[in-house]
Amino acid sequence: MSAFVWGEDSPSGAISSTIRDPLTGYAIRKLTYGSIEVSSRIGFEGVSADEVGTFLNYTTTIVNGGDSMLFVRYGGISVDGRAVTLPWVILPGKKLGKRDRKSKVNVVALEKMQCFTNRFLSSEHLFSADSESQTLTIFPKTALTVSAVIRDPRSYSIRCSVEGCRPIGTLRYYLTVNSQDYVFAWPGRSAIYCGK
Repeated sequence: MSAFVWGEDSPSGAISSTIRDPLTGYAIRKLTYGSIEVSSRIGFEGVSADEVGTFLNYTTTIVNGGDSMLFVRYGGISVDGRAVTLPWVILPGKKLGKRDRKSKVNVVALEKMQCFTNRFLSSEHLFSADSESQTLTIFPKTALTVSAVIRDPRSYSIRCSVEGCRPIGTLRYYLTVNSQDYVFAWPGRSAIYCGK
């Protein structure tokens, strides 16, 4: 297995590029290899008004321009080189049972997250602790968008200036498309605030 890393192009590998969302002007990073295009953007929001902390997230769209199916799996995510586990996700309209509330400490309720309710992130396909090993299928000439969210493991992860508040450090994640890893590393200052 080999990896395509955004910003580290080679003649036989994927090509990196950055485009701007025409509506918001925010950066979208792309890796293109043959008929496969993988694009990425990251965001963040506070955990809640009652709780200190930050949620970091990404959304990735995989376009299959080829004639055969693609298979996408979760790879991994790290913050400043430290691996982070995905949380358990409570889908809108669902609740955790009493036993699950006690045993699962890393839990996220999508309906309480602004990045999902304002549709910055897609909840159609979501990598979480309960679906890490899930394989997603992309049919020929179609696309699929998948998202993931983590709680930032660092105590002091936000730096504020006159330009606003942004996460510090680096968020790095990868997805596996067929047997090829697509790796995106984002500086925290590039994260889009998608909270309220």
